Amino acid sequence: MLAELFAVMAPVLAGAGLGFLWVRLGQPYPVDFITRLVFNIGTPALVLASLSGANIDAGTFGQMMLATALVIISMGAASFVVAKLLRRDWRVLIAPMMYPNTGNMGLPVVLYAFGSAGFAYGITVMVTVSLFQFTLGAVLSSNGSPIKTLLKTPTVYAILISMALLLTDTPLPLWLANTVDLMSGFTVPLMLITLGVSLASIQVKSLRSGVGFSLIRIPLAAAAAWLIAGWLGLPPLAQSILVVQMCMPVAVFNYLFAQRAKREPAYVASLVFCSTLLALVYLPILLALLM
Repeated sequence: MLAELFAVMAPVLAGAGLGFLWVRLGQPYPVDFITRLVFNIGTPALVLASLSGANIDAGTFGQMMLATALVIISMGAASFVVAKLLRRDWRVLIAPMMYPNTGNMGLPVVLYAFGSAGFAYGITVMVTVSLFQFTLGAVLSSNGSPIKTLLKTPTVYAILISMALLLTDTPLPLWLANTVDLMSGFTVPLMLITLGVSLASIQVKSLRSGVGFSLIRIPLAAAAAWLIAGWLGLPPLAQSILVVQMCMPVAVFNYLFAQRAKREPAYVASLVFCSTLLALVYLPILLALLM
């Protein structure tokens, strides 16, 4: 399992390392342009490419979506306490608390650990997290009118379309499926390289704070997911996958939101970086307990 886990996280570390070295070598990097490109084109294409062909029945989707939503809301409420403990603005910490990397990291781990039987649960968690992140997250990161920001966020429409396709078992036309698959290819690499660019300016103090944040967040997320899944009576497999997915490292998208809102993006980058490194330690332990 450790080898498979490292295989999942190695591209994350490599992409961030490339961005780090690029800036350290004195090369220019247009962060604002890349952020707009990823948000407005790459991410909607990635959502459609990832979710439109997933095989999930409506009952499973609804039950797991409710459980995930309750965990996200619980983590959002806990962020106010964590912000006081760490002496940070709650607006900086609320997104990293609520939105783990359930997509490009969480889904491979779920597939390796639980097989195809659990993959539908993992997909549902990712859909729910994405829906919250690109609606509530877009509003919280807005410097202007939240409603206008929400209406101008293409990923929101991509999520709604994907959900409709999932629930009606309707595939995308082949030409459109091929197009969004091609356009989605640059999204994750650019996200990771941009993360590395920000990491180039991180101070050691921020790294210590990032480790401290992760040591607080992971137990809270595990406890919230386990208790809520038990309360709703989810099957054991679904309960385990909810715990694993909500304990994933801080999603890279949180850094892009912080970059767009100008809310301590370097600090948020340290949270992403530290939580990803710590996942090498805690995820094998967590999976050993749940499998």
